[in-house]
Amino acid sequence: MKDDLVVNDSARAAELAGTILDEIERVVVGKRPVLELVLLALLSDGHVLIEDLPGLAKTLMARSFAGVIGLRFARIQFTPDLMPSDVTGAAIYDQRSGEFTFRPGPVFTNLLLGDEINRAPAKTQAALLEAMQERQVTVEGTTRLLERPFVVIATQNPIESEGTYPLPEAQLDRFLVRISVGHPERGHEIEMLERRAARRTDDVELREVIDPETLRWMQGVTEAVFVSPSISAYIVDLVGATRTSPMVQVGASPRGSLALMKLARSRAVLAGRDFVIPEDVKAVAVPALAHRILLKPEVWVQRIRTDDLIRKVLESVPAPSPDEAAPQPS
Repeated sequence: MKDDLVVNDSARAAELAGTILDEIERVVVGKRPVLELVLLALLSDGHVLIEDLPGLAKTLMARSFAGVIGLRFARIQFTPDLMPSDVTGAAIYDQRSGEFTFRPGPVFTNLLLGDEINRAPAKTQAALLEAMQERQVTVEGTTRLLERPFVVIATQNPIESEGTYPLPEAQLDRFLVRISVGHPERGHEIEMLERRAARRTDDVELREVIDPETLRWMQGVTEAVFVSPSISAYIVDLVGATRTSPMVQVGASPRGSLALMKLARSRAVLAGRDFVIPEDVKAVAVPALAHRILLKPEVWVQRIRTDDLIRKVLESVPAPSPDEAAPQPS
């Protein structure tokens, strides 16, 4: 496979992306748009927060991406008694040698699933901050780099508040996207039952369709996607509108602008294009920005959601024409 990978080959990257999604759809039925968002985050080298009810295949989704891409996978079940060292690892005293030996924690992997991340206290949640932002871990004064790619997929239940510790804005901002899975449609749920009955086991063997090196190549293709000045201005205007809205207490930071650009580039790659168009930006605006905004209390009690605000912003900010977005001949 590696021999036919050419720099900036968006068409080949799109083909591989389709193969990844097709394979995962063997176990996650009827959720193609959600799977695409997770893949967009992987291509953007970003982290994913899945906020939804139990039993909607969040863990299965994360494990499936790891298996199909050949990524080393680790899972942490966040609980109130989980300590930071349970995430990062710790120096253990070896009685035979009389020295301390570092024992790496589950964060030393490629794809880390943080299940129910809001059930752990703030100090344990913060143990992930350095790893998510810097791709490194510092323990006992020693900094250790994490192997690339490194992606965190975290889950949390939005309706249970008892025994939980809400993620602070600083950590929410570290997630490239926040998504929800939702219940399957009736036909898809029937199909899910029929597939399970036919195979007579809960287990499904997924093929490894690419390796981590190929994912890194796809990430490189994504980084090479052209973003015109008009698209950059459009992204900045969208994010700026979240800061000036009378409904907003805190708008999206410049990190939101970067997230929007990264995801728009990844969406262009999925479409086989080497440049971003306005529709790419619009399609990823809600999952990229909604979790970065804090509404005013009087707006929040009216049950207006941040998703609704982003959609209003998309309606109010004029988008450039597709002709302005395409690379101009030199």
